Amino acid sequence: MTVFFLTKSLARSRLQRVAARTAALWDDAVVDTLGKTTSFALVIFSLALGTIVLSLPERVTGVLASVAVITLIVQVGLWATNLLKFWLARSIEHRREEDPASVATLSLVSWVGRVLLWSVVLLLVLDNLGFDITALVAGLGIGGIAVALAVQNILSDLFASLSIVLDKPFVVGDFLNVGDFLGTVEHVGLKTTRLRSLSGEQLVMSNADLLQSRLRNYGRMYERRVLFTIGVTYQTPREKLEKIPKLIEDAVSKQDRVRFDRSHFKEYGDFSLNFETVFYVLDPDYALYMDIQQATNLAIHQAFEAEAIEFAYPTQTLFIERQEG
Repeated sequence: MTVFFLTKSLARSRLQRVAARTAALWDDAVVDTLGKTTSFALVIFSLALGTIVLSLPERVTGVLASVAVITLIVQVGLWATNLLKFWLARSIEHRREEDPASVATLSLVSWVGRVLLWSVVLLLVLDNLGFDITALVAGLGIGGIAVALAVQNILSDLFASLSIVLDKPFVVGDFLNVGDFLGTVEHVGLKTTRLRSLSGEQLVMSNADLLQSRLRNYGRMYERRVLFTIGVTYQTPREKLEKIPKLIEDAVSKQDRVRFDRSHFKEYGDFSLNFETVFYVLDPDYALYMDIQQATNLAIHQAFEAEAIEFAYPTQTLFIERQEG
């Protein structure tokens, strides 16, 4: 018995010194979990080990062996529970600042994990005590199916919430486009996600419905692609048409935080000669994009005025034929 206690104390002391010199978390988890080894378990293991050396009645040996197995099962459950709590504490610590809404979901995940873990431990203990757990497991399975069918909508939203937390398609603060709705994510709950729309009202959406929708997450946008078309009149001379792509490029390139891509004479329209231009705003901010687009439009207008190039607008030309009576 003394050997077990000394081994536990020395192993934990040595691991603590090693863990203090490293930045890894796994060694901290091992040290913390090793500390959860109970004195009762060490006593039982010592007695079970002693039966190998001592000649005891078979009945006593069998009882000690069963108690040792049950103690080992419970001790493993305690170790696993401690590892789960250690992971939860570290996860909450990292997420509390960047994603506070996920803390409640992580706590629920931990609770569900502990319930499942100790359910397995209980079944193993009953099996070692000689109970027939086959009927119990079958009954739990049927009962579980019945409960799952009764609360399938809630479970669907719950698992969707877990998917959001673990897969992170969006986090609190992201701006989403969900179908016809636009809004900033305010809260991710166990059943619903809440968005604040541009007009001010709060949008409440089921987590399951949200994940089944096509999401546009503008919070993950790093730059904005801008495409626009300008039409000039058919009376524009060819030599001026050749200048237009360069005039547009100069108007775009003089703006800050942009990357010009291309500008081309694209097509002959119904009433205009159309030029298509593409450039990138190197920032996702919408207000900045609108400021740059406005400045670009004004610069193009000034350049066209200087070159006497006319913008096109919808027009129709009627030809009237008069017949001599």
